[in-house]
Amino acid sequence: MRNKTTWATAAVTGVVSLLTLGAVRRRLILSRAKHRSLSGHVRMAKRVAGLIPFYAYDERRFFRADDPTEDVAATREASFRRLSALYAERFAKSVALTAAAREGLSDLQFTGAYRVPFQFSRYVREHLPVGAFMESSDGVTLTDLDGNVLYDLAGSYGANLLGHDVYKACIAEAVEEAGRLGPVLGSYHPIVADNVARLRALSGMDEVSFHMSGTEAVMQAVRLARYHTGRPRIVRFAGAYHGWWGEVQPGIGNPVPADRTLTLADMSDKALAALASRRDVACVLVNPLQALHPNKGAPADSALVDSSRAAGVDRAAYGAWLRRLADTCRANGIVLIFDEVFTGFRLAPGGAAEYFGAKPDMVTYGKTLGGGLPVGVICGPHALMKRYRDDRPGDICFARGTFNSHPYVMGAMNAFLSRFESAEVRALYDGLDERWNGRAATLNARLAEAGVPVAVANLSTIWTVTFAAPSPYNWMLQYYLRAEGLHLSWVGTGRLIFSLNYDDADFAEVAERFVRAAHAMQDDQWWTHDPALTDKTIRRRLLREMFAARRKG
Repeated sequence: MRNKTTWATAAVTGVVSLLTLGAVRRRLILSRAKHRSLSGHVRMAKRVAGLIPFYAYDERRFFRADDPTEDVAATREASFRRLSALYAERFAKSVALTAAAREGLSDLQFTGAYRVPFQFSRYVREHLPVGAFMESSDGVTLTDLDGNVLYDLAGSYGANLLGHDVYKACIAEAVEEAGRLGPVLGSYHPIVADNVARLRALSGMDEVSFHMSGTEAVMQAVRLARYHTGRPRIVRFAGAYHGWWGEVQPGIGNPVPADRTLTLADMSDKALAALASRRDVACVLVNPLQALHPNKGAPADSALVDSSRAAGVDRAAYGAWLRRLADTCRANGIVLIFDEVFTGFRLAPGGAAEYFGAKPDMVTYGKTLGGGLPVGVICGPHALMKRYRDDRPGDICFARGTFNSHPYVMGAMNAFLSRFESAEVRALYDGLDERWNGRAATLNARLAEAGVPVAVANLSTIWTVTFAAPSPYNWMLQYYLRAEGLHLSWVGTGRLIFSLNYDDADFAEVAERFVRAAHAMQDDQWWTHDPALTDKTIRRRLLREMFAARRKG
């Protein structure tokens, strides 16, 4: 009896040991699959963010953050005051309404506070405020409350693909088409059936589901993947954005831990190994925009504390990675979801699947597809889109929204899709990459010729600005660009978004203004620095300042 007990104990111990070793092995594989930066370690990123104290530069330090000579500091100060006076005169009405609305509009409080690095933010808000209101749009331009006509480089956060006039026309047609029904919800306007047919053809998927935002579409896609796989975890890649829903935004920005979300390194063999080793992953989310800056977060001037921002696209390499990822997911029962809320229809008529040559299991759309109105869409196969089980009637995957399939939204979508499928719009895709890559190369050549430490990188019509000289003042370029009549989103030079209706003359004017702005900033000594200054010394100086601020706090 004793021998049997001993044997049973040993067997149980052995099984437990094997299970423990397996768990340790999977954990080690997962750790190796994370990117080494804070973008790949979201818990650590959140801890670090929580340790950073607020402190603000006073007027003297504001112009001397890199310890320049007094002559350089004086030149900067004089130029800043000239720029401040120009803004006060040129943008008076727009800035005044923004200031009045800011007290009650929390969105403005957030964007205003995070337009530049926080050390500089208070002084900038006081002396160089930016207006948030516009009066009208036309072609590729916007007109503000003061009558300033600005070239639009904000692109309505990616929604503006075909130009402002197209979306105004889509909305007008939607009101006319759906006006007799009006905002009747729950029942469908007949145009919904046509939208479904068009989207099935565009996506190559079996079924379609409508929602009110891209974030909602991603939420439901993930929920469906979990429902059909019976697995809890989701995977995203370092730096990728999939909306503000908590489980796809772990770390900074999310007040609670997203414990069922794994953040892995993009374009990594180790990430593929981690996926192959697990049986608890329901889906993998891919934002194709990450091809421009793999494993890095969305760029914004609020993070421009030095000149380390980098970007660039290797289309062949990223396409090969997506195909390997798709193979790995399918071999392991994982649902691959392309989040095309931002990039949908911008890279190619068939989206990232066509552009990179990789097919997802599901795809989400939003932004431009709404024809100027809010929308979110999921497309997928019958097996993944079904929300109930025939053999278990109580087991459902619920998702409904009051305003899903709103008649006006469906009308605007249909108007957009009709234009999108036209020969005129499809012609815009002929040589699209060559055209926009050529424009980026032209601008880079002009910037190099001007001798300014600035360059652009692009994924088709989505651009970002990089800087070559070590400087804590690169974020100032956004204000020089605005002074030259270029409209930017609140993230500044981090993301420039062109609509496809920019012709050569429009772009030539933008390039001229861009170079002029960079040249003016250089003349005003914002990039003048001690030859010994490096990005590393800038970051070390910031760390010393933060430690000092924490001690005072």
